Amino acid sequence: MHDCVIIGGGPAGLTAAIYLSRFHLDIALFDSGDSRAALIPCTHNHAGFPGGISGKDLLARMRQQAAAFGARSHNAVVTAIEPGDDTFVVRTAEGTTRARTILLATGVVNNRPKMPNELHDEALQRGLLRYCPICDGYEVTDKRVGVIGTGAHGMREALFLRGYTRDVTLIAPEAEHMLDASCADALDRAGIARIDGPCGNYSMEGDQLAFDTARGRMSFDSVYPALGSQIRSELALAAGARGTDDGCIVTDEHQRTTLPGLYAAGDVVKGLDQISHAMGQAGVAATTIRNELSERQPLRR
Repeated sequence: MHDCVIIGGGPAGLTAAIYLSRFHLDIALFDSGDSRAALIPCTHNHAGFPGGISGKDLLARMRQQAAAFGARSHNAVVTAIEPGDDTFVVRTAEGTTRARTILLATGVVNNRPKMPNELHDEALQRGLLRYCPICDGYEVTDKRVGVIGTGAHGMREALFLRGYTRDVTLIAPEAEHMLDASCADALDRAGIARIDGPCGNYSMEGDQLAFDTARGRMSFDSVYPALGSQIRSELALAAGARGTDDGCIVTDEHQRTTLPGLYAAGDVVKGLDQISHAMGQAGVAATTIRNELSERQPLRR
């Protein structure tokens, strides 16, 4: 019986592991090994690293820090969480474990353009493909930028990037753009070109990413897919926690879900998808877990 099982080994889950271990609680962390943070080539947005740090290096440092305080990490995919009387059963392919509380920090998965995995990963490492304008919009200052998307979501991302460069083009991913009059007007006023799709036949050509569109082949210094994401909230929703219309887990200001004993932090909760935000939520969740476990039974050494 663990005091807390953490599901997810990204920045939120590892921050919680550090906090909870330093609270002298018995915890276990289950990590499927596919944190979105690991895909970051180099972030200059995370405070404390003036020269930047890769997502993999940041996660490695956090894992080392958590382990130093006794946090145990298991490489496994959790398939179900089952609530009982003040406890949970956590199921994986390897077996089951029990916990008094659970912190879900499973994050999201970006929807990718239709391109080979090898090309995708290399373009990502070279900065030709980017997913987070909040994280790295600064790096495309005054460069030629393409945004693959349409509708209100595509418009908002293109407008955000217009704050960094005059040369922004919004390309529909499949066929013609699906933009209402207000979206089209906002793009026109910002000077953002609109090109119909479909997009395809991606390749790196020199220092640019190129692909076919309805207007012919185009190339950009950086391309941002604005294709949405898959929120990995299914464990919580299947257990009975409430979700938002778009699938995020509903929490209160202390990161409690609507299912007693189940907490959530990071990108799986609706909010700003940033490492700093995820870590802050994890700190709040971990402290709340510690205090509420103490209310059930005083914690003593």
